[in-house]
Amino acid sequence: MSQTSVVLTQADVQEWLDRSPFIRFLGLRVTALDHAAQRITMHAPFRAEVERGPGSDQWHGGPIAAIVDTVGDYALIMSLGRGLPTVNFRVDYLRPAIGTGLTATATVRRAGKSVGVVDVDVLDDKGALVAIGRATYSTLPA
Repeated sequence: MSQTSVVLTQADVQEWLDRSPFIRFLGLRVTALDHAAQRITMHAPFRAEVERGPGSDQWHGGPIAAIVDTVGDYALIMSLGRGLPTVNFRVDYLRPAIGTGLTATATVRRAGKSVGVVDVDVLDDKGALVAIGRATYSTLPA
Protein backbone atom coordinates (compact mmCIF):
# COMPACT_ATOMS: atom_id res chain seq x y z
CA MET A 1 0.00 0.00 0.00
CA SER A 2 1.44 3.36 -0.97
CA GLN A 3 -0.01 5.38 1.91
CA THR A 4 0.68 5.47 5.61
CA SER A 5 -1.14 2.50 7.07
CA VAL A 6 -2.79 2.00 10.42
CA VAL A 7 -4.07 -1.21 11.88
CA LEU A 8 -7.69 -1.13 13.02
CA THR A 9 -8.83 -4.18 14.94
CA GLN A 10 -12.15 -5.92 14.39
CA ALA A 11 -13.49 -4.15 17.49
CA ASP A 12 -12.28 -0.77 16.17
CA VAL A 13 -14.05 -1.30 12.85
CA GLN A 14 -17.24 -2.42 14.60
CA GLU A 15 -17.14 0.72 16.75
CA TRP A 16 -16.85 2.88 13.61
CA LEU A 17 -19.77 1.02 12.01
CA ASP A 18 -21.93 1.48 15.09
CA ARG A 19 -21.46 5.27 14.95
CA SER A 20 -23.61 5.45 11.80
CA PRO A 21 -27.38 5.29 12.36
CA PHE A 22 -27.90 3.82 8.87
CA ILE A 23 -25.27 1.11 9.29
CA ARG A 24 -26.66 0.29 12.74
CA PHE A 25 -30.10 -0.01 11.08
CA LEU A 26 -28.67 -2.54 8.61
CA GLY A 27 -27.26 -4.48 11.57
CA LEU A 28 -23.83 -5.02 10.01
CA ARG A 29 -21.47 -6.98 12.25
CA VAL A 30 -17.81 -7.59 11.48
CA THR A 31 -17.22 -11.35 11.48
CA ALA A 32 -13.67 -11.50 10.09
CA LEU A 33 -10.85 -9.10 9.33
CA ASP A 34 -7.56 -10.02 7.65
CA HIS A 35 -5.03 -7.21 7.16
CA ALA A 36 -2.55 -9.40 5.29
CA ALA A 37 -5.18 -10.40 2.71
CA GLN A 38 -6.78 -6.92 2.78
CA ARG A 39 -10.14 -8.59 3.35
CA ILE A 40 -13.09 -7.95 5.65
CA THR A 41 -16.31 -9.91 6.16
CA MET A 42 -19.56 -8.64 7.66
CA HIS A 43 -22.99 -10.14 8.28
CA ALA A 44 -26.39 -8.43 8.06
CA PRO A 45 -29.49 -10.14 9.45
CA PHE A 46 -32.72 -10.29 7.48
CA ARG A 47 -35.50 -8.02 8.77
CA ALA A 48 -38.88 -6.94 7.44
CA GLU A 49 -37.65 -3.38 6.76
CA VAL A 50 -35.36 -4.60 3.95
CA GLU A 51 -38.10 -6.55 2.14
CA ARG A 52 -38.73 -6.00 -1.54
CA GLY A 53 -42.48 -6.30 -0.91
CA PRO A 54 -44.57 -6.89 2.20
CA GLY A 55 -44.45 -10.54 3.22
CA SER A 56 -42.07 -11.52 0.39
CA ASP A 57 -39.11 -12.23 2.72
CA GLN A 58 -36.98 -11.13 -0.26
CA TRP A 59 -34.23 -8.55 0.16
CA HIS A 60 -34.71 -5.32 -1.78
CA GLY A 61 -31.74 -4.49 -4.01
CA GLY A 62 -31.17 -1.11 -2.33
CA PRO A 63 -30.09 -2.48 1.04
CA ILE A 64 -27.90 -5.07 -0.73
CA ALA A 65 -26.22 -2.24 -2.67
CA ALA A 66 -25.72 -0.31 0.58
CA ILE A 67 -24.07 -3.37 2.11
CA VAL A 68 -21.74 -3.74 -0.90
CA ASP A 69 -20.74 -0.07 -0.68
CA THR A 70 -20.25 -0.11 3.09
CA VAL A 71 -18.29 -3.36 3.33
CA GLY A 72 -16.16 -2.34 0.35
CA ASP A 73 -15.38 1.01 1.94
CA TYR A 74 -14.36 -0.60 5.22
CA ALA A 75 -11.96 -2.95 3.45
CA LEU A 76 -9.90 0.17 2.75
CA ILE A 77 -10.76 2.02 5.97
CA MET A 78 -9.40 -0.85 8.11
CA SER A 79 -5.90 -0.08 6.79
CA LEU A 80 -6.06 3.66 6.03
CA GLY A 81 -7.84 4.55 9.27
CA ARG A 82 -10.16 7.19 7.84
CA GLY A 83 -13.42 7.43 5.98
CA LEU A 84 -13.27 7.39 2.20
CA PRO A 85 -15.80 8.79 -0.28
CA THR A 86 -17.26 6.45 -2.87
CA VAL A 87 -16.38 7.36 -6.46
CA ASN A 88 -18.44 4.64 -8.13
CA PHE A 89 -19.82 1.19 -7.50
CA ARG A 90 -21.87 -1.42 -9.25
CA VAL A 91 -23.76 -4.48 -8.16
CA ASP A 92 -24.73 -7.55 -10.16
CA TYR A 93 -27.64 -9.40 -8.56
CA LEU A 94 -27.28 -13.12 -9.29
CA ARG A 95 -30.25 -14.65 -7.45
CA PRO A 96 -32.91 -13.54 -4.96
CA ALA A 97 -31.99 -13.50 -1.29
CA ILE A 98 -35.10 -14.81 0.45
CA GLY A 99 -35.56 -15.11 4.21
CA THR A 100 -31.84 -15.12 4.90
CA GLY A 101 -29.13 -13.03 6.42
CA LEU A 102 -26.35 -11.86 4.12
CA THR A 103 -22.60 -12.19 4.47
CA ALA A 104 -20.47 -9.78 2.46
CA THR A 105 -16.73 -10.23 1.97
CA ALA A 106 -14.72 -7.37 0.49
CA THR A 107 -11.22 -7.77 -0.90
CA VAL A 108 -9.01 -4.82 -1.80
CA ARG A 109 -7.74 -5.12 -5.36
CA ARG A 110 -5.84 -1.82 -5.39
CA ALA A 111 -5.11 0.78 -2.73
CA GLY A 112 -3.34 3.55 -4.62
CA LYS A 113 -2.51 7.18 -3.90
CA SER A 114 -5.74 8.49 -5.43
CA VAL A 115 -8.16 5.56 -5.73
CA GLY A 116 -8.83 2.19 -4.19
CA VAL A 117 -10.72 -0.64 -5.89
CA VAL A 118 -12.54 -3.33 -3.93
CA ASP A 119 -14.47 -6.46 -4.98
CA VAL A 120 -17.36 -7.67 -2.81
CA ASP A 121 -19.10 -11.07 -2.74
CA VAL A 122 -22.50 -11.31 -1.04
CA LEU A 123 -23.68 -14.76 0.08
CA ASP A 124 -26.86 -15.97 1.74
CA ASP A 125 -26.81 -18.01 4.95
CA LYS A 126 -26.54 -21.25 2.93
CA GLY A 127 -23.42 -19.99 1.15
CA ALA A 128 -25.05 -19.25 -2.22
CA LEU A 129 -23.65 -16.24 -4.06
CA VAL A 130 -26.51 -13.72 -4.40
CA ALA A 131 -24.63 -10.62 -5.60
CA ILE A 132 -21.21 -9.37 -6.58
CA GLY A 133 -20.01 -5.81 -6.52
CA ARG A 134 -17.03 -3.67 -7.40
CA ALA A 135 -16.45 -0.27 -5.86
CA THR A 136 -13.97 2.55 -6.30
CA TYR A 137 -13.16 4.95 -3.45
CA SER A 138 -11.08 8.13 -3.33
CA THR A 139 -7.99 7.53 -1.21
CA LEU A 140 -6.75 11.12 -1.50
CA PRO A 141 -6.07 12.72 1.87
CA ALA A 142 -8.85 15.06 2.99
